[in-house]
Amino acid sequence: MREAIIIDTDPGQDDAVALLLAFASADRLDLRAITTVAGNVPVAQTTANALRIRDLGGAATVPVHRGAEAPLIFPLETAEFVCGPDGLAGADLPPPASAAAPGHAVEAIIALCRAAPADGITLCPLGPLTNLALAFRLAPDILPKVKRIVLMGGALGLGNMTPAAEFNIHVDPHAAAVVLGAEQPIVMMGLGVTLQAIASHEQVARIGALGTATGRAVHGMLTRPRPGGLGTAGHPMHDPCVIAFLLWPELFAGRDCFVEIETGAGPLRGRTTIDWNGRLKRQPNAHVVATVQAHELFERMIARFATLP
Repeated sequence: MREAIIIDTDPGQDDAVALLLAFASADRLDLRAITTVAGNVPVAQTTANALRIRDLGGAATVPVHRGAEAPLIFPLETAEFVCGPDGLAGADLPPPASAAAPGHAVEAIIALCRAAPADGITLCPLGPLTNLALAFRLAPDILPKVKRIVLMGGALGLGNMTPAAEFNIHVDPHAAAVVLGAEQPIVMMGLGVTLQAIASHEQVARIGALGTATGRAVHGMLTRPRPGGLGTAGHPMHDPCVIAFLLWPELFAGRDCFVEIETGAGPLRGRTTIDWNGRLKRQPNAHVVATVQAHELFERMIARFATLP
């Protein structure tokens, strides 16, 4: 039985790799739609990027819907300093061959969830949580249709946008607070685990040696120059951890925790306070993943990428 999923994303190199992994896993994942949000770059560019990646992966039948242009409250902050001017530095992809599907991303999320049976849809947000928060506020009747939310965001320790906050949660902390407060099963892939998800030099070389357009694009994104001060010398695959968890949960370990989002505008904006040791005696609202078997993860990813054009 394939798991029905919606990927909500702001591509971004690691978003691109996550999408490609999903395309390569159609035997396990029924990707109903890609919805885009402003994050790494503005939403016009994230939408173009989702279409470019869809073209690369040969997934023309998967609809792409353009979503929220700005966070719920704060002005948009983007990450071209990491991702490059178009968000996909190193991929060397042509412009998209087709346009986004009609209808706003939030409308698409609501419609797909309403059409699903109870616990019928897994939501996979890879960027700021604006679209999901809007969908949950506009149509709370969809919540029983959500099987689980597997998201990339948050940090057990230091952030990567500020000392306190990981980028996705920092950009729209109010949306994150809505999603974490929705009382749905949540799996959180924060920086504690995603910074471990780095391919070896030998594995990166093997991706480039696949001899395919996908292999060349992924190799280019993983080997492009990255600015210092990002916490690792290699390129962590933050967002692919979400898709990999759906495929291979045995490679990950964590624990159920209560997580609170700081929504104030001060230096702690977007901090995820994760009660790892249960000191607050609050009901857990997320399964916080902390470790991944990175070498095996990339071995399995490479095998999947080898099936793509």
